[in-house]
Amino acid sequence: MSPERDGSEGDRETVSRRSVLKKGGLLSTLAVLLGGGAALAQQAVDSDGALADAWGDFFQQHYKKMTPEEVQEAIARIERKAKREYGVDLKVADDAPIPGVVFGYALNISKCKGVRRCVEACVAENNQSRDSQIQYIRVLELARGHLDLNRAEPYYDGAEVPQPNKVYMPIQCMQCDNPPCVKACPVEATWKEPDGIVVIDYNWCIGCRYCMTACPYWARHFNWNPPTLPKEQINTDTHYLSNRPRVKGVMEKCTFCLQRTRRGRLPACLEACPTGARVFGNLLDPNSDIRYVLENKTVFRLKEELGTEPKFWYYTD
Repeated sequence: MSPERDGSEGDRETVSRRSVLKKGGLLSTLAVLLGGGAALAQQAVDSDGALADAWGDFFQQHYKKMTPEEVQEAIARIERKAKREYGVDLKVADDAPIPGVVFGYALNISKCKGVRRCVEACVAENNQSRDSQIQYIRVLELARGHLDLNRAEPYYDGAEVPQPNKVYMPIQCMQCDNPPCVKACPVEATWKEPDGIVVIDYNWCIGCRYCMTACPYWARHFNWNPPTLPKEQINTDTHYLSNRPRVKGVMEKCTFCLQRTRRGRLPACLEACPTGARVFGNLLDPNSDIRYVLENKTVFRLKEELGTEPKFWYYTD
């Protein structure tokens, strides 16, 4: 749970009153609509829960403003909704950032062969829609010796790679230390966590796409349609701020698989890479793999002149 979340006694008292008002308002509204009094209204709420959950979502506070109890209520609503819509038993975690950890990523361009296994693993792990082409990782094909991203080819034939005199550069969210997307959001639905990961509260996002415009790395994606997720392909191990199913009209992005990495596991894209091109770890740990790369390889970052301070580096052998 985010250490920035407000939890003072005064706020808890206010939240308690608000909770009572919400419940009372829901029952009163249902009583009027159903014309059968509070007893019939309560039966309608309990029979399915969809209307009650919709009401709860409408009044839900910002993630960082919710009490621990409210977070658990929100998680329960998400899990019930997944059961109704997809028929799966979703598990939504709320793991907090690990103290003393700031995540970083590095990629060896010499080893990347453009096979896009990282893309496939990311789509499966993070419950990305299967028919809208929302992919957090974009692999670019470039002429060897050139790094002009405007002339890169993202739609190359992946069945015949690597091509002669071509290099491949995967691009995803850089988890900037000075993220312009965060500054652009008018409702503060996106922010940087203490472990360096930039996250989104999907319930608070209004879908204005300002963050998408502000991001210089094409890393943010908008759900124009309700996501398509076949039941048998849903990853049920999720996190509130990461790979839980999204809805139409909200932004989404890479979160360094925080549902995995905050539990000591590696990102799905790294595990899927067949050439070992990817390196991930704690930037604050002098013995980590990522620190070894930064201290012993010639590394560079994309668009450093913008001052975004990406935590994603590239290097070659």
